[in-house]
Amino acid sequence: MESAETWVRERTDGAVLGPKSERVVHLLATQAEFTSFASASAVAGRAGVDAATVVRTARALGFSGWPDLRLELRNRYLSSLRANEVLNEHEDAASDPILHALRSDVDNVTLAIRTIDVAQVRAIAAAIAGARRTVVVASGSFLGPAHHLVHSAGFMGLDVEFGIRGGTTLVNTLTRLGPGDCLVAINFWRLPREIRDATEIAGAAGATTCVLTDLRRSALTELADHVVTVPCEGTSHFPSLTASMAVVHAILAEITRTLGDRARDAMRKTEDFWQRMNLMCD
Repeated sequence: MESAETWVRERTDGAVLGPKSERVVHLLATQAEFTSFASASAVAGRAGVDAATVVRTARALGFSGWPDLRLELRNRYLSSLRANEVLNEHEDAASDPILHALRSDVDNVTLAIRTIDVAQVRAIAAAIAGARRTVVVASGSFLGPAHHLVHSAGFMGLDVEFGIRGGTTLVNTLTRLGPGDCLVAINFWRLPREIRDATEIAGAAGATTCVLTDLRRSALTELADHVVTVPCEGTSHFPSLTASMAVVHAILAEITRTLGDRARDAMRKTEDFWQRMNLMCD
């Protein structure tokens, strides 16, 4: 992954910034650990400017405000760390890890409400609802939200497949994708090569590519037609998936609204089969 300094400098390339904003940019580029967790006023104090300048600089870099930019900086910083280093970032955060984890997840969802591009969420929902078939790829713990998306979309009668098996099996799945199809990649923190390559192959085949991730710009997002960036910082050595699960819920809710009676008919049919096969306890 490119360094924080390289990323910041690329974002400011061609931007018209005043001397005060240049000081903020210099701080972002050279003190990633501090700026990725600091408030706008704290950044302003260290840069020797006012908080309004920090907000204006964030907007000049293409973000809605400081919380949006700080989220990107924080996720970039954490993505550069190994698991034990991420744990070191969090081990002194609270005396009670259980309560801290719960509060942190509340904060992640609150931040998601403030920073997520709702139009992109709708675009992903529309791509899945309108696709001939959809393949969802993820790895490790990120299989959780991916599995929920696959199962619940299938419950509504959509042809959604879980590309859970990698290697040659995943390749066989990808070869069947083409125009009118969709691939959804769900990935946070560090990026497995297989997820990136699957997204690239699907896009080259003409499928619509959608990504749920924690970075606005990465080797994965550059390949995607639609991207939703989600807060995912946890309180231990692993990312939190609470906000990403909430986004999956939002995608599914939008798909339900879009399909209307088609979704309801599919649900009734599925539940009829449940009863026929006696799957549920009385």
